[in-house]
Amino acid sequence: MTSDAKLGAPVYMNPDLPVAERVADLVSRMTLEEKVSQMVHTAPAIRRLGVPAYNWWNECLHGVGRAGIATVFPQAVGMAAAWNVDLMQEIAVAISDEARAKHHAAQNADGDVQQYYGLTFWTPNINIFRDPRWGRGQETYGEDPYLTARLGVAFVKGLQGDDPTYLKTVATPKHYAVHSGPEDERHHFNAESSERDMRESITLLQKILRDEWGFEGYVVSDCGAIRDIFAHHQVVDTPEAAAAMAVTNGCDLNCGEVYKSLLIAVAKGLISEATIDKAVTRLFTARFRLGMFDPPERVPYAGIPIEVNDSEAHRALALRAAQESIVLLKNAGGFLPLPRDLKKIAVVGPNADDPIVLLGNYNGFPSASVTPLQGIRRKVGEGVEVVYAKGCGIRSKEASGIAEAVASAQDADVIVAVMGLSQLIEGEEGQQEGVEGGERSSGDRVDVGLPGLQEALLEALHATGKPLVVVLMNGSAIAATWADAHAAAVVELWYPGEEGG
Repeated sequence: MTSDAKLGAPVYMNPDLPVAERVADLVSRMTLEEKVSQMVHTAPAIRRLGVPAYNWWNECLHGVGRAGIATVFPQAVGMAAAWNVDLMQEIAVAISDEARAKHHAAQNADGDVQQYYGLTFWTPNINIFRDPRWGRGQETYGEDPYLTARLGVAFVKGLQGDDPTYLKTVATPKHYAVHSGPEDERHHFNAESSERDMRESITLLQKILRDEWGFEGYVVSDCGAIRDIFAHHQVVDTPEAAAAMAVTNGCDLNCGEVYKSLLIAVAKGLISEATIDKAVTRLFTARFRLGMFDPPERVPYAGIPIEVNDSEAHRALALRAAQESIVLLKNAGGFLPLPRDLKKIAVVGPNADDPIVLLGNYNGFPSASVTPLQGIRRKVGEGVEVVYAKGCGIRSKEASGIAEAVASAQDADVIVAVMGLSQLIEGEEGQQEGVEGGERSSGDRVDVGLPGLQEALLEALHATGKPLVVVLMNGSAIAATWADAHAAAVVELWYPGEEGG
């Protein structure tokens, strides 16, 4: 609890001293109540010590999420389909540039920022995509541990920067152990894993992560996970026992409110203040390395201008990422690319002109986007007639639009049918982009076929005798058996981001 004589300021405010020394000094000045207050994701300010309020929960899965206008890249599974490690890191650099610019522009006079404008991002999602029906598989890099590892490392490096002193942002890979659905049972079911599986694709907090791998960072719980320990899994009976168990076993930050009961846990002797100090030290080490207690001129990332956000360069990168993510699944007789002498193209389908479905989940909001219909119209120009009919919804049983779609295609040279999924039927538990034809499901699917009347629409279009190109927009696998048998070409577009069309 000393002050720096030269600067007339506490040791922790001296940017010339080692981070470990500064953090130790700051933690030593906190009361137990203040320490515990910093262990939930909505950490309040400690004004007497000059500690700003901070919300640890921020998102940037494929672009800065939920923080207003931002560049939106393809959904994670689509970026993985590019098989391009360098591109992944380049995208992460662009995202972290926008994150830094947004953070500094959003700070108030006390240094506080609202949720989603912070610098600690809960990404990348490194779960292994085990079941194609899982709604959150779209957030992952697929089913292969090696590919996931290589892409995950590139994304983390791009987010965190290469400065020897300061972190650009903090990447918080999720979800650390045995999570890949089912969504509607995730607070209840018993996930069992083999030793081989634990070693190949899953790791544990202390024995493997810290003892074997030497990890020095902090660990954050999934939202609601500490509550699950006593309320749903019933491993212990009380919030204070759950909080003490979690911190003792290496979880430093609680997304939720249960860690507030650590005060009771200390009073009952369930955990020591010294153990709490370890967790708080890890948390503030991250904040110091982000430069949150240093003059902006000392932090190389603090001067990134807000103009990088939604810039033309980043939009061009989003286009390149979308192009590289596309997968050609079928191309009978070299049907694609389409010839340049077409007279009329019929574009149909529920995903042909929906800007929301471009974005996937955990997304930002682009200032402008290009749907497949818009992209086709821009590409062919005025010399080719492009007609559009939705045909049907993603999952509804309303068939009245099929006749209109068929009529629009009768004299077309080719039909481009943009089908697939959306956040209406796949996503995280409780997520919802909108409601169509009833309540949203749990987030998982019960089968892997095209939902609703989409296959019926394809059959009606095929019956016109016109060549049919099927374009799929989705985050998880679709059994496109009919399309494979009947369409001239099948293209996988994923949720391709703002430039997908």
